[in-house]
Amino acid sequence: MNALRVFETAARAESFTAAASELNITHGAVSRQIKSLEERLGQQLFLRQGRRSVATDHARAFALEIGALFDRMGDATLRFGKSPRKRVVRVNAQTTLAMRWLIPRLPEFYALHPDIEVVLATASSADPGFGGSFDVAIRRDPGATPGFRQFAKTPLFSEWRTVIAAPSLLEQKPLHRPSALARHTFIATATRAGDWDAWLDAAGRGSLRPANVLRFDHFHVSLQAIVDGLGVGIGTLPTLSRDLLQGRLTLPFPEVRVAGADYVALLPAAAERSHQLHEFLAWLTMVAAVPSSA
Repeated sequence: MNALRVFETAARAESFTAAASELNITHGAVSRQIKSLEERLGQQLFLRQGRRSVATDHARAFALEIGALFDRMGDATLRFGKSPRKRVVRVNAQTTLAMRWLIPRLPEFYALHPDIEVVLATASSADPGFGGSFDVAIRRDPGATPGFRQFAKTPLFSEWRTVIAAPSLLEQKPLHRPSALARHTFIATATRAGDWDAWLDAAGRGSLRPANVLRFDHFHVSLQAIVDGLGVGIGTLPTLSRDLLQGRLTLPFPEVRVAGADYVALLPAAAERSHQLHEFLAWLTMVAAVPSSA
């Protein structure tokens, strides 16, 4: 591990001398660790160019992967260890929830806690894992999935799904009954397969076929297409409640609903919980308890 750390630093710094300075060791110690690693791997990692040792193309690619692994180990150490108290709360949330539900509400949090900074990182619903370190993650409830057993869960809210559309689109093509959907373009999402089938079944229109289907890879892209009037889609409440309040979206059939996911806050069970984190969690559960206006 020590040799790998020295190697990664030397390859990144492109200099044994710079690596020695960064790691606070001697130039000779860097050389010995690199030589040891080369012997173990059975190939040369650095070539002499004048007075400098330069990483080979193979070594640079190896160093990139090693560096990413060290970053992940460092993130895990921060996540599960105790760190000095900071007035920062690091939040990891899936993209659509962050953009449409959390960010629009953050001004309310800052009004109550102007001295606490929320640092937000996002993840695709197709990649539910965690990238980087965080204090709290907001996710669909993973249930008893083994990879999530080290997290404590706090329930937030339950979603429900129904048809959503831009008001401007419905002015051109009104939707007074579900059968009228046959004249519309359906917006579908690869990561949310089955949403339309489930809703049509709930509406008693399982055999209905639309005029056209546009399919996108992620829901936040589909959502933009719906807001821009390209077609109608299936949306989730309360995640999109602000879009309804601000008139970007409307619900033509709010009475026809399909149950959605349960959302929870996930905290590393053994990690230190700062005062700032407690304040954020208290606020998060409070706003999550506010029912959707639709």
